[in-house]
Amino acid sequence: MNLSEILCKKILSREEIIFLLSLEKEEETELLFRKAREVRSALCGDEVHLRGIIEFSNHCKQDCHYCGIRMSNPDIKRYRISDDEIIKLAEFIYESGIKTIVLQSGEDMHYSGEKVAGIIRRIKDNCDVAITLSLGEREFADYELWLEAGADRYLLKHETANAGIYNKIHPYQNLDERIRHLRFLKEIGYQTGSGNIIGLPGQNIGDIADDLLLCNELDVDMASFSPFLSAADTPLAGHKNCDIEIVLKTMAVARILLRNVHIPTTTALSTLRPDGRRRGLRAGANVIMPSYTPNDYRFNYLIYKNKPGTDEGVESKLQQVYDLLKDEGLKNSDSKGHSLKQL
Repeated sequence: MNLSEILCKKILSREEIIFLLSLEKEEETELLFRKAREVRSALCGDEVHLRGIIEFSNHCKQDCHYCGIRMSNPDIKRYRISDDEIIKLAEFIYESGIKTIVLQSGEDMHYSGEKVAGIIRRIKDNCDVAITLSLGEREFADYELWLEAGADRYLLKHETANAGIYNKIHPYQNLDERIRHLRFLKEIGYQTGSGNIIGLPGQNIGDIADDLLLCNELDVDMASFSPFLSAADTPLAGHKNCDIEIVLKTMAVARILLRNVHIPTTTALSTLRPDGRRRGLRAGANVIMPSYTPNDYRFNYLIYKNKPGTDEGVESKLQQVYDLLKDEGLKNSDSKGHSLKQL
């Protein structure tokens, strides 16, 4: 296959995606990353969208084999942030200039549909922001209630398009049901986000290509690609961490294939390498999601170990983000960062 010809295409076949993901020579991967940045610049501009995350509960009814907050982990201090504290955190995020708030938790049924809806309404009453929810699989009636209350987006990663791998790491879930939820969320009007975990046991390059094609089929508005990172007290604690290069190549191919979707450069990349977030931007990302979870709780929202930044203040982390964007010739967006597909 000819690399230059493939990089000029707007539609990629599965075989072409696998070819790009398999690039190993530095000069070839740099061409891939450069093309990803060109596509980002042309379709997304030079603005990076910040999303402030509040991880308000580490209780979870699921038992995913990779996750540090899984139900069966007895060695984690569980917490729930009160409604009033969530609202204060949301106001602090808004006052710091961030226009999207991400409410994230394990699948914690303590937060009923109406309880979450009440939190959404209070945030919307007090702050002119977009709200993204990342609460796992819930009843379809809850999704409808939250949309009516003012939620704008829902992030639900499919994690792997390989049903065999999915079923091995999720004792109580299945891939078809996960995809059914994603389709429903899109159908009723959410801006939807999905994505994968790269480096899962048994996963190969073809599986990652299928993940990208699934995101394309689902017409997602945001796509997040994260490395597998081991977590203590999980069945996969001894599995090796993912190599950052395959994650970066996946992000770059996603930018070329999915065009104007929002792609975050994740905190997990900085766990693999100190410059991971910067390298994510250079691979075509246009979203950064700093955590505003207070330190008293953040130390216990450890889906994986060695999560960076858990001992830093939010002001310091935010300044680091601004400095990074300036270094990369990018701008901090002052918009809510809604889906570019709706423009």
